[in-house]
Amino acid sequence: GGNNAGHTVVVDGKEYDFHLFPSGIINPKAISFIGNGVVIHLPGLFEEAEKNEKKGLKDWEKRLIISDRAHIVFDFHQAVDGLQEVQRQAQEGKNIGTTKKGIGPTYSSKAARTGLRICDLLSDFDEFSSRFKNLAQQYKSMFPTLEIDIEGQLKKLKGYAEKIRPMVRDGVYFMYEALHGSPKKILVEGANAALLDIDFGTYPFVTSSNCTVGGVCTGLGVPPQHVGDVYGVVKAYTTRVGIGAFPTEQINEIGDLLQSRGHEWGVTTGRKRRCGWLDLVILKYAHMINGFTALALTKLDILDVLDEIKIGVAYKLGGKRIPYFPANQEILQKVEVEYETMPGWKTDTTGARKWEDLPPKAQNYIRCVENHVGVPVKWVGVGKSRESMIQLF
Repeated sequence: GGNNAGHTVVVDGKEYDFHLFPSGIINPKAISFIGNGVVIHLPGLFEEAEKNEKKGLKDWEKRLIISDRAHIVFDFHQAVDGLQEVQRQAQEGKNIGTTKKGIGPTYSSKAARTGLRICDLLSDFDEFSSRFKNLAQQYKSMFPTLEIDIEGQLKKLKGYAEKIRPMVRDGVYFMYEALHGSPKKILVEGANAALLDIDFGTYPFVTSSNCTVGGVCTGLGVPPQHVGDVYGVVKAYTTRVGIGAFPTEQINEIGDLLQSRGHEWGVTTGRKRRCGWLDLVILKYAHMINGFTALALTKLDILDVLDEIKIGVAYKLGGKRIPYFPANQEILQKVEVEYETMPGWKTDTTGARKWEDLPPKAQNYIRCVENHVGVPVKWVGVGKSRESMIQLF
């Protein structure tokens, strides 16, 4: 993805919002790398840097490496994203609910082989300029109302080229050296969620990139044999931002409670996230694709006040259980969810630091998730801070 996704990271009581920056940028000992699968909006990158510098982020440019094969998001891609959403609304009566950050149009350019990459920006600027002008013209002919200040944008891009030049490397060679050099811990951070994956998500209400584990290989140039543990991060309930089918959604006081207690609004757009009961059909489906070795179950504390808690364990179509997650949106809208109901623990869990500190009913809830999915829960989150992560093994 690009700066459409956002991760909120809380360290030492400071809250950072990251979009293009890898979350590890805060760690002065870590090298952060933006891979070729990411689409980069350069003004967005520097805007993010500035915001986080104000929060105390230092020397990020010494720790950040950018792949020369990453595609560039241009301002006109962002403008087109907005225009396409307006068009969809007018023609179909509904849009996709994109973040209007130009992500879809940039991946479209990439797939159409008219995109421009970081390596092009840093090579012959005259050649880059003429390809940029061609791409801009293509969009202008498709969207007659689109206004593009071509010379102004090129001037800015030339400035960004010099700012990022020291950070740019051949990403494939960089990753090869990292994997084969002195032993290191390498953590890959994916953005968005499995159900927003372009291939496996609730199409067309998805993002334009692969946010499943395959993105590690294609998005970084890492051979599959190097992928070790795969951690699935899942909330103790289910949320979705934007439109699209959501079988366990609770459009009632339960949904409102999860929304307000969980502070469920998007980091990028500020939109309210839709909330519902934990959907194990989705979690099992994500496991089929990603092959999780362990799960991190977060935001358990949000459920602390509930009298009873439901878990969606199966989908039914025409009264029959189905073992798969339907691809078609119309069918997905029709499924009936089969729930298991458990008593709530009605206890504040935010102070829990080890498994024994959790109420037995909360322990049962976690064990129920493990049993259904067949994957162990390695971490349980009961708050925002690092200390609020209970590690089970």
